[in-house]
Order: sequence, then C-alpha cells, then structure tokens
Amino acid sequence: MADKSVHEPLEAAGDPKHTARATRSAGRKMRSLLLDAASPLFRERGLSGTAITDIAAAADAFPSQITYYFRTKEALFVECACRELLYLARATEQAALSARTPRQYTHALAETVTASDSVAFFAEALTLTRRRQDLAPLVERTIERLHSEGARAYASQVERHGWRSLRAPDESSRRFWAVAIGVILEGYAMGRSPEELCVEMLRVLGEQAKSTGEVARLRLIEERGTSSSSNGES
Repeated sequence: MADKSVHEPLEAAGDPKHTARATRSAGRKMRSLLLDAASPLFRERGLSGTAITDIAAAADAFPSQITYYFRTKEALFVECACRELLYLARATEQAALSARTPRQYTHALAETVTASDSVAFFAEALTLTRRRQDLAPLVERTIERLHSEGARAYASQVERHGWRSLRAPDESSRRFWAVAIGVILEGYAMGRSPEELCVEMLRVLGEQAKSTGEVARLRLIEERGTSSSSNGES
C-alpha cells in the first residue's frame, strides 16, 4: 500500500489526459502573451509597420510560435482588434454601473468609448476582412457577442432602476455601437478630440430611456388624458 501511494503522483503526471490539459493550458497562455505583445505594437505602428519579429521579441517568443498559433500576421491583427473591442465593451459597462439616470448612463457609455482607440483599431480589422474573407467569421462572432452582451447589460440596468426604455435592449445596443463606430471614424478623420466625439455621440444617440420619475409623470399625463376623453364622451 505504501509503495502504491508513493508512485501514484508519478503515474498521474504521466497520464495522457493530464499531458493534454497541460499542453492546452500552455497554448492558451502563449496565445495570450502574443496578443498582449502585439496589440500595442499594432496600435502604434499599424499592420504594415509591425514585423512578426518585433512581436516575437516583445513577447519573448519565437517568430515560428506566431505562425503556429495564428498562421499569419493579418490573423493576429484581427484577433487583437476583436479582443480589444470586447475589452472596451466590458470597461464601458463597468463605467456605467454607477449611473442613476438614463442620461448619466448614456454619458458614461459614450465618454468611455470615445476615450479609447479600440473602435478605430477594430475598424481597421473590418477593412482588412474585405480582402481576407477567411478572417470574417472571427469579426462576425465578435460583433454578435458585442451586441448580445450590450443588450444584456442595458436590460439589466433598465430593470434595476425601473426605467422605461424607448427601444428594445437589442436595438439599443446595436444602435449604440453603430453610432460609436460612425462618429469615431468620422471624428478621427476630422481630427476631433475625445471630448468632441463624446458630445457628438450624445447628440446623435439622443434619449434612450425614461427615469422612474419621468415614467410616473408620463403615466399621470396619460391617465389625465384618458379621464378627459372619457368625460368628453359622456
């Protein structure tokens, strides 16, 4: 019995399933390191200005590891851009959690999005996929996740505060990101500051929902209108 207990850890370590799990874990870690190293380089220098050797050096890896995990520099670029956009979406939701009114909520979202270059980074990936349709599925999955998580976050806030949304959560999320991409790309071309981009986003988005007090006043007005109509008919 004693001999068996001593040898059991060694047998477990040599188990094929254990080895496979360790390999997958190491692979995920290396992919993450390469993405972390590539993102700032791509944002600073662009796709053409960033060499695979530069990324490998920044990640303390070999160039062959980049082609092993991502196949091409273009695929790595698109994955970096998609990941950064989802990170931004998460940061945007977190920034808006403390909002108490629909106006504060929309302002927090717009301010966070326009302070980052992640949307412009993602737009470059969108342009790239026009020439590389093999990379389009990753962009498509990113957009679907962006909208679904945005809709979930918005619906949660509406329910939490008792707001009355002027649109369905999915429509609000899609509209928000469509406006964000359009305003930011136009603003970058015009050399506008993040503050100017935020103001423009808020102008285009307009009102998204009514607060609890506003909903109560609307109901009162509606009830008065119904009452007046009933009296007039009698």
